[in-house]
Amino acid sequence: MNGVFTLYHDGRFWVGVYEIHEDGAVRAARHVFGTEPTHAELAVFAAGRGFVRLADAARAAPAVPVEERPTARLNAKRLAKLAKRAQEDVGIGTAAQRALKESVAERVVENKDARKRRAAAEAQRRRALARDKARAKHRGR
Repeated sequence: MNGVFTLYHDGRFWVGVYEIHEDGAVRAARHVFGTEPTHAELAVFAAGRGFVRLADAARAAPAVPVEERPTARLNAKRLAKLAKRAQEDVGIGTAAQRALKESVAERVVENKDARKRRAAAEAQRRRALARDKARAKHRGR
């Protein structure tokens, strides 16, 4: 199991993404910091409960398979360009993005189901009140 924590600015907030790579799959979870965290704040986050919660969320996230690229012999110049590009890359991996998206989609479905259950219970409660009120009127109360 290999874990990678990446901190980046998404245009609005500073976000930390923790990716777990294991058995050809990636699991990921994110933590929104808001303003740019200082080194001290990052150290407190890494040593405290915040990172433990983030790691637990990443382990609970759905696993997304990582596509294996064929290993062909590359030109030396192209290989140097790829290495330079990999060093400059500060974003999260595409597999991690897919894992985050699947996790969010899963929560959306769960919230939708819970919202439907709450609405049905409220409708049933209102029907019962209306029925009781109609019975009371019928009895002259």
